[in-house]
Amino acid sequence: MGSLPVPPVDPHPPPAKRVGVPPQGSYYHGVYPGQKNLEEYQVTPAALDAYEEAAGRKVAWVYFSNDWFASRAFPSATAEWIRARNAVPFIRLMLRSSSETNVAEPLYNLAAILRGDFDTDLKAWGQAAKAFGTPVLVEWGTEANGQWFSWNGRWNGGPALGPQRFRNAYRHIVQTIESVGADNLTWVWHVDAYDDPEDDWNRLENYYPGHDVVDWIGISVYGAQEPTENNTQSFADGMDAVMPRLTQLAPNKPVVVAEFGVTSGNPRVDAVQWAEAALTGLLANRWPQVRGFSWWNEAFDQTEMRIQKIPGMKEVFQRKLAAPQVLDHPL
Repeated sequence: MGSLPVPPVDPHPPPAKRVGVPPQGSYYHGVYPGQKNLEEYQVTPAALDAYEEAAGRKVAWVYFSNDWFASRAFPSATAEWIRARNAVPFIRLMLRSSSETNVAEPLYNLAAILRGDFDTDLKAWGQAAKAFGTPVLVEWGTEANGQWFSWNGRWNGGPALGPQRFRNAYRHIVQTIESVGADNLTWVWHVDAYDDPEDDWNRLENYYPGHDVVDWIGISVYGAQEPTENNTQSFADGMDAVMPRLTQLAPNKPVVVAEFGVTSGNPRVDAVQWAEAALTGLLANRWPQVRGFSWWNEAFDQTEMRIQKIPGMKEVFQRKLAAPQVLDHPL
């Protein structure tokens, strides 16, 4: 009798160390607790307190950046205080030399990542993440289809090579970090609702690195981000544009709205109405693949997105987030 076939190894088994996925119609509630004109890695318990007090609800995850221009190390101290708040760290792994946008990356570019220039750092990151021991959400390549970030194809070989290099770099980062046994990580592939530039080569689908290295899909859907911006797109406009594409691309992957927000002070958009419509659509299960959302609670220059600073906004959040399908603890 011949030997039995060996079943394929699931590269991402679902041990208890990973974040559970809520059932359809239930949603994790998270936040990026920013402040005024600070870097994205500089989140604090006080900033989270300000958001949670205004929202009237705890969060299931805290979203923040691990900017390598500040440190290449796993952000243990930040992750520790987030865990102490009974929330999951959701880490934007940002291999970049500065927070400047719309520029090529001189050090952490895709070619250098693929050469293995940072493998030692990535393995050390994975070892520290493993030692952390409890679930962590992590993404690399945030908003890959947006040319504002240096890992977009525009800056890495252009239409012919850029998206392929991104896919390969994403796979390389995941596999290198997981090679040291970091099995408590849930990997999020994160795109913007709109391709920029709107060219065929830059379609978000071209950046998808494969089902085996993606656990969840994240999306960004913003309204006007500056008071002078001529952007009247609603949250539903962005979701209705992107969700059919994601459903076709990866129908079995849970989707989270990793970032959404709108500024106050723009005469073309009422921020409170924009946010209320967004939360209403989410909680009505208008997009059934969605399992969570997090507001970008930050201010910079003339932009103000913090719900505790916008008149009428905290009342909307308190009313909407009181719904029983909103989860303020990880499963």
